[in-house]
Parts: sequence; C-alpha cells; structure tokens
Amino acid sequence: MNSTYLQQNAPLSVLPDEETPAITETPLQIAQRLAVAFATTATERDAQGGTPKAERDALRTSGLLAMSIPATHGGSGANWRQTLDVVRTLGRADSSLGHVFGFHHLMLATVRLFGSPPQWRSWFEQTARHQWFWGNALNPLDERAVSHSYADWREFSGQKSFCSGALDSEMLIVSARDADARTLLVAAVPTGRTGISVGEDWNNIGQRQTDSGTVTLEKVRVENHELLTEPGPLSTPFACLRPLLAQLILTNTYLGIGESAFNDARHYTLNEARPWHTSGVQTTSADPYILGQYGEFWAGLEAARLLTDRAADRFDAAWAREDALTEAERGEVALAVATAKVAATEIGFSICTRMFDVAGARATHGALRLDRHWRNLRTHTLHDPLAYKLREIGEWTLTQRYPTPSFYS
Repeated sequence: MNSTYLQQNAPLSVLPDEETPAITETPLQIAQRLAVAFATTATERDAQGGTPKAERDALRTSGLLAMSIPATHGGSGANWRQTLDVVRTLGRADSSLGHVFGFHHLMLATVRLFGSPPQWRSWFEQTARHQWFWGNALNPLDERAVSHSYADWREFSGQKSFCSGALDSEMLIVSARDADARTLLVAAVPTGRTGISVGEDWNNIGQRQTDSGTVTLEKVRVENHELLTEPGPLSTPFACLRPLLAQLILTNTYLGIGESAFNDARHYTLNEARPWHTSGVQTTSADPYILGQYGEFWAGLEAARLLTDRAADRFDAAWAREDALTEAERGEVALAVATAKVAATEIGFSICTRMFDVAGARATHGALRLDRHWRNLRTHTLHDPLAYKLREIGEWTLTQRYPTPSFYS
C-alpha cells in the first residue's frame, strides 16, 4: 500500500507485489476487489467461526482503515456516505467483516465526537501511519465495569460483553461507571495494556467472525489524557451523532445482508431450481409466483437503498455543522436513520426467509449454508429491537417529538 493515502475522491496507488505495476483504485474499488476474495471463503469461515485474521490483515494493508480520517491527519478524508458504501460492499460479501470494519470507523468517530482536538489528531495520525484496527469494549448497557479515581489516572475493573472487533485490534474504546458519581466514563486505550484480557468466547449463531465476546478489565490503568471528557459522551448535539453513525453502520450491514441473500437466491433460481410440476412452465424463472416474489424483493431493496443513502447524506450534512449543530437538526437525522433502518431490516428478513420459496428444497442443503443470511441478520437485530425504532418514528408523527438521544437513538 502506498504510504500516502487518498484525498476524498482521489484514487489510491496499490502495489500488490514487486512484479505487478501500480493499480489506481478508489476506496470503493478496493473494497469491491477485497469483497470478491472475502466472498469465496465466507461460507467456510461461517462454519469455522473465530477470528478472520487473514481478512483483517488484508483490510489493514488496503489503506481502508484510514479512509474516514481527514487527509490532514494522514487519512483519505472520505465522507461518511463513501465510508458507509464500503461497509455495505464488504457486508454484502461477508457481514462479519462489514460489521467490524464499520465499527472500527465508529470507534474513530467516537474519539472525534467525545474527545478533544489534541486527542483525536494524535490517534488519527497513528492509526493512519501504523494501520491500527480499533475494537469496541464500550457497551453502555453492561455496567459491570467500574472506575476508581487516583491522583492523575483512573482504574477500570470489570467486564464488558458484545465487544465486536476487540480481538486482533490495536486500540479499544472502553467504558466504565464512576464508582462514586455513576457517570459513564469513556476512554481510548491500547488493547495490549496490562490488565486487559480479550476473550475468545463468541460462538453465536450469526455474525460468527465478529469476535463480539467478552473483554475483562483487571485493574487497568487509564491515564487522564486517555479519557474522552472534552466534550464527553453524548454531551452536545454534535457528540450525539455517535449513536446515529452506529445505527447507519448497522443499517448498511443489514442492507448488505439482504442484497447478498437476494444475489444467492437469484443465482440458485436461475441455475439450480426446478419448476413446480403443476406450474405449467418449463423454467422456474417463468413461474409467475416466483417472478412476483422477486418483484417484491427488488422493490423493497430499492426503497431501503434510497432511504439509507438519503440518511447518510443527511448525516454528512450534520457532521459538517460540527459544534453549530442544533438539537432539531440532529433530530431530523435521527428520524431519517431510524426510517432507513426499519426499511433495511424488514426487507432483509423478508428476503432471508423467503429466498427458499424461490430457490426450492435443494437450496436447504447444509453445505450451502444459505441460512447464514438469516442467522446474521437475526443475531444483529436482536441487539436493538425494531419495535422501539417504530415507536420512536410513531411518536414523532403524532407529537413531533424527536427521538431522545441515547447510545441507541
């Protein structure tokens, strides 16, 4: 990878090996190339679980881990719409990799939104220079981690669950409750720091290579300059963009899952499926009932894509406002994101479930593991129930009250 990273829409110079000429690629083209390779092993790796070390290293050397970092700090300066397009592209090939890639950029955004300029400038530059992967150990709903204050540092002790991407990361965003005030403290620390133990205990039915297991903190020393307190978590409308970015990353991951399930179903329908014996047609692709279902799939995907891209554009506009962002402007983005997430979730479940109706009984062969699409989507969506997103949207339609900022809204 050329050490000079791209400007916002400029190409990257990639040198695969010494005998191959440099190839000029945009970030999306790099992601598309990686996605082809990731997709060839996605089924096998779904069965294995564990850490996708080779694939994570490919992301490191690609330069994509720095794409959301401003060019002035060694990154590409890509906007969030562009970064989320890469999340969706990777998620279409392997939703676990799209997930951890998106969360890496979410952790960088957390530093930017919750921290001070000297903090995020330094961490951005080191991330771009050293190809750091960031992992998540924040989980504000898990309050088992507690912090005690000392003269010029703090101690974090306890556990955090659902720590996506923590294994094989260089940096972690961690949180703990102040032992006295019970306020949430968030910090950025090296994963290899003494006292931090990242468990290999993730063995769920879906998202099997996100390493979303447990991080244990045993008297971890956190320096004061590592605490993100200026302005701090969810302290301003701009800082409250953090949960909306998290929701957009998930929305694009869900959309990638739905698109992948659609593509797999289409391939099987066209190449393997047999028409029902009373259908009166020679090929499955001529069955009017099959055609109708594909029409529904496509219309749903198109609607979700448009809503998701609209939400990303509105997020970018809000991001550009920085500290001038108002609560109302933030609220409008929250509604756009929630609407897109509902659409992506609903069409994703529809396709992941009904794909077998259009592919036929042979598509249930265990070796194909086509059920992984449903398993991945189901595992992800349980962490943020759709019913509560619908309630937020419904409340706004009747009362004009925007969703209350939290780590999930």
